[in-house]
Amino acid sequence: MKQLISKTFCLLVVGMIFLGSSAWAQHDDSKEIAISIKAGSSKDLAAFFDRNVELSINGNEGDYSKNQAELVMRDFFKKFTPSDFDIVHRGTSGNQIEYFIGTYDSTGTKFRILIKCKKDSDGCSIYSLDITKE
Repeated sequence: MKQLISKTFCLLVVGMIFLGSSAWAQHDDSKEIAISIKAGSSKDLAAFFDRNVELSINGNEGDYSKNQAELVMRDFFKKFTPSDFDIVHRGTSGNQIEYFIGTYDSTGTKFRILIKCKKDSDGCSIYSLDITKE
């Protein structure tokens, strides 16, 4: 009986560690997304893209494959080189959707960026990105 309780306790501890590290990894995704935007790295940002991404840049909307979305973001970062990016609000909608709102500064030109992600066991996959000039 004592051995059964000991094994159950060990499984409980391992489970708590696993769940904690999973939540921590998802939290790190938002930080990594922010770092890639602040650096103007379309390649690093694209690592978080879903297979298809809805992009809207100042009203120009389109559905793009992951590779096409990377090219569009590369052009945006070239045209508006980042000087700063900060996430000002984050939230969730249900269990599967996470969103971030951030301010992007490019040498005096400011943008508001809304990022929508699907959460799963692998982390966060961006399926929508909306960039609006303020």
